[in-house]
Amino acid sequence: MLEPAYQADVVIVGAGVAGLSAAHRLTSQGVTVAVLEAAPCVGGRMSTEKVDGFRLDRIGQLLSTAYPELRLAPGLDGLVLRPFAPGVLLHGDGRHHRVDAPAGARSARGALHAVRALASAPRGMPGPRLVAAPRRAASRRATFRVLPGAGQGTASRAARAGAPLGGAVDQARLGAALTRFATVPVERLLARPELPAVQSLAARGLPARTIDGFLRPLLAALLCDPALTTSSRCADLALRAFAGGRLCVPEGGAEALPELLAQTLPTATVHTGVRVTSVSTTSVTTAEHGEIRCRAVLLATDARAAAELLPGLRVPDFHPVTVLHHTTDEPPRTGSALLLDADRGGPVAHTAVISEVDPSRAPSGRALISSTVLGTPPPDLETAVRTHLGRLYGTPTHRWETLAVHHTREAVPAMPAPHDLRRPVRLLAGLYVCGDHRDTSTVQGALHSAHRATTAILKDLGVAGSMHRADPLPTTRAA
Repeated sequence: MLEPAYQADVVIVGAGVAGLSAAHRLTSQGVTVAVLEAAPCVGGRMSTEKVDGFRLDRIGQLLSTAYPELRLAPGLDGLVLRPFAPGVLLHGDGRHHRVDAPAGARSARGALHAVRALASAPRGMPGPRLVAAPRRAASRRATFRVLPGAGQGTASRAARAGAPLGGAVDQARLGAALTRFATVPVERLLARPELPAVQSLAARGLPARTIDGFLRPLLAALLCDPALTTSSRCADLALRAFAGGRLCVPEGGAEALPELLAQTLPTATVHTGVRVTSVSTTSVTTAEHGEIRCRAVLLATDARAAAELLPGLRVPDFHPVTVLHHTTDEPPRTGSALLLDADRGGPVAHTAVISEVDPSRAPSGRALISSTVLGTPPPDLETAVRTHLGRLYGTPTHRWETLAVHHTREAVPAMPAPHDLRRPVRLLAGLYVCGDHRDTSTVQGALHSAHRATTAILKDLGVAGSMHRADPLPTTRAA
């Protein structure tokens, strides 16, 4: 009996970073792959709008140079990451306070030097000096470059005990805690008792002022979860990445990462504008081209689209995110810092002069300020955000031009406790699923879930390369 002809070994549904990364891992093993994407372009939620020379991210999740999969995932050798200034900049009690991550410090004394609260002069005066230096990845297989930010500001170095971190002793305790996060093995973090992150913080032995003024706004920014209902294990992983790396963004916008993955795949691997209507272990059916036969199917869509194709799959709750982009010819003097509100006195969770971090995102002579609102936005969003940004930056904002307001209701999958950080990626032999909803709801989680899924696929196929070179795929637009 003749073996049936397959048009691809594996069909991947969805061309976000998880699906594209999975395609790279499979093709590198000689497996033939077809990636089908319903949208006209790749990237999923990692999309960037172009407006008059500006590059405006729709969600703009923060990345970290400590994400292991950014080094391990094939296809990302050419990725350029632009780092924020080390640590973060806190606004509290009308002043700016800089907090540095431990930068590899391994002792309480080193941590005391690594974590500093720096208060600026009164509002309207120059902000803190932030020097963004590249950090080399420890791995020999580093697959990205970290470039310095531009346009650093100036600052006073007068520290004060009333800063959000408290006094010198409190700062040393925080530094020691961050150092432990940077060095503790992941397995130990995941073995700790699981609580909602907000409850877990209280058990850290840190002062309430440090928790409320620094850790809560930082974790809200990293997790897109203002209430911190996220599992403490996920929060610990986020703090570990913050302590062990640099917060950063892809040069050119969030879309640069999936576009790079798509461009470095074999020709005609990715097919956009193809809507999948049903899946099985040996085929997918599309609205445009009928049935495509294969040996395995990998669903790499968002959680809701995956559940529509496979009823019964869990659909998590989501954190809504709103990103506002403004421009001005007189940028605030905070350099390339990520600015958090220690007082939580308005709708903005975090903001940055993103053109100082990545100059390619704005035309020459213009500054791009990108600000993120978490949760349900207030009815008077534009007015409330401008007022809040005026306080945070210490400068009038009424003349700033609004470029775009992007509201994404289902931006980030929620990870409440208890949360399974390794949800199964193998549903049946021949049917698999990956995405940030199967891991942690970060770019690292999406890439890691793809890693797990392709490992399972290759094991089940039991081959080092393709067994089928039969019928060609229907002609579609290649990304």
